[in-house]
Amino acid sequence: MGIFDNLFKKKEEKTASANTQNNQTISFTSENDFLEKYGALALEKQRNLYNVTGGLSWNVNMDAEEITFGDDLTFPMQVLGSFSHSSETWLWLWDNKAGGYAESVMQQALSLKKYGEENNIDLLSVGKFDAVPNDLHLIGMVATTMFNLSGYYLGNYGQGTMVVTLKDDSIDNTESEEFSRILTVFPELISTFEIQNHKNAFNNYLSQKGFELTSNGNEIKAEKNGNVINAVFNDDNLLTSLNGNS
Repeated sequence: MGIFDNLFKKKEEKTASANTQNNQTISFTSENDFLEKYGALALEKQRNLYNVTGGLSWNVNMDAEEITFGDDLTFPMQVLGSFSHSSETWLWLWDNKAGGYAESVMQQALSLKKYGEENNIDLLSVGKFDAVPNDLHLIGMVATTMFNLSGYYLGNYGQGTMVVTLKDDSIDNTESEEFSRILTVFPELISTFEIQNHKNAFNNYLSQKGFELTSNGNEIKAEKNGNVINAVFNDDNLLTSLNGNS
């Protein structure tokens, strides 16, 4: 599972938790626990971000703490760190001694470091470690969820990839068709990440979206505003069928 194998080690039976900007408590004890509880919503935010920035060139201004897409689409940003393509290692921005970056551009990264130290989470408090590319998405998803952000962006600059987070109402308010979005996002989540219990992930996702859930053995019906989504799982709680009608 990559670097997140040791991210959420529970020591002294402590449960990792954080507060989002709307004061909703976020708690999880492992990578899998995070993905089952919050992965789908975090991934859904990325689709909103892509609707706004997809296909556009990008450029960052570290001094102004901004990222620009295309000619004039500019957002305030925070930088978490970067992944080296040659050494296949992750480096948190606060541990990048050669960069000389302002502390203000890494406030979220520093908050995650403090949180990691307080909760004995090695990944958040160790500056550099071996990683795989897919872990960058997990890091971005955790930050997006913990800080109630609009999403994260992976900026490939040739020698490496930096992870940048964004928060802007124009991204949050992007209109999308909820019904079709769910039928796309959930299969993408379980095909991209190794999730032990698809049923838990589905229940959490649809509950957070305001659907009313009805369970009948391995079948779950989710209903909202005349939309119905049906999911079937096997005895190992893995998805075998997903469909719906509106």
